[in-house]
Amino acid sequence: MPSETIKLASKFKLKETPEGLNELFSTYRDIVNFLITHAFENNITSFYRLKKEIYKSLRKEYPELPSHYIYTACQMAASIYKSYRKRKRRGKASGRPVFKKEAIMLDDHLFKLDLEKGIIKLSTPNGRITLKFYPAKHHEKFKNWKVGQAWLVRTPKGVFINVVFSKEVEVKEPEDFVGVDLNENNVTLSLSDGEFVQIITHEKEIRTGYFVKRRKIQKKVKVGKKRQELLEKYGERERNRLNDLYHKLANKIVELAEKYGGIALEDLTEIRNSIRYSAEMNGRLHRWSFRKLQSIIEYKAKLKGVEVVFVDPAYTSSLCPVCGEKLSPNGHRVLKCLNCGFEADRDVVGSWNVRLRALKMWGVSVPPESPPMKMGGGKASRGDVYELYTNYG
Repeated sequence: MPSETIKLASKFKLKETPEGLNELFSTYRDIVNFLITHAFENNITSFYRLKKEIYKSLRKEYPELPSHYIYTACQMAASIYKSYRKRKRRGKASGRPVFKKEAIMLDDHLFKLDLEKGIIKLSTPNGRITLKFYPAKHHEKFKNWKVGQAWLVRTPKGVFINVVFSKEVEVKEPEDFVGVDLNENNVTLSLSDGEFVQIITHEKEIRTGYFVKRRKIQKKVKVGKKRQELLEKYGERERNRLNDLYHKLANKIVELAEKYGGIALEDLTEIRNSIRYSAEMNGRLHRWSFRKLQSIIEYKAKLKGVEVVFVDPAYTSSLCPVCGEKLSPNGHRVLKCLNCGFEADRDVVGSWNVRLRALKMWGVSVPPESPPMKMGGGKASRGDVYELYTNYG
């Protein structure tokens, strides 16, 4: 049975900020900016070349600083400069790249995490210090996971250590796939034998509601601390509500997919580059964090041994899943095939085609489909439709 590595990040808030961390943040930021300047002036995108040219001189300049801080600073500088070059080619960056954040990359030589005792031992220029963090319930699931890189981050809310954990999981061979069609307000799942499930999420209403609230604040409250606090408050509420929605939705999808062994998702990584609608529609689609939902579905599925594949999304909602001909509109959201008589909601068509593409990509011969599903009055006759959230206001 093949195995895959799952990586997840978790946040640990420190109870106290010991003396010396302020100086460490400042020193690290200076080193990263020095490295970025060198990379910019010499057009260096390779971490190994940057490290080879600068590492020794920085070791002499900062003899008391543990050497792995310089090592991770080279990694960060190379990554920041490569990102800057990509954005500049797209016309989204100008001037020189600068590192302004209060953040330090840590590798496994610079810190040791003890979940049982609730402490982190951190290497500093003054020796190893012990940092205590506030325990959280979700930390418990990482007890048997491998600890990887981390980031020490300072924000107005305190100092945090964001740690990346990894775990090897066994993924079984799928017998079939559940096709998943993601939309702003619902998720449609195509199961075997022409059955489907549609989950109403109300994500569009949630996002639009908080967008309107922020606009009202921007119009009524003058620029200042109070305005910023209100915007952050409602921004955090929106993120928390959507995170809760995504996890519940992912749990339901994985639960339905367990007996099939596979989940098929659309590869939507380039979708934002093709969004060309009205200003209102563009704003809505750009606020829709579909990739985050996909990543949550992916890791939850793999933890259960369910295979996840991504398929080409082109024309999934406009081609007949029975005969492959182009579908014609037959109502508000209903599409009909003039060739074979297939008729269904466009979301059902999309999820069905996603499933078929996954089966073909996996090398499974696709059998003739069941008789076409008929739609009456906008309600499917062969599927379950229910709401994940009934109270979304």
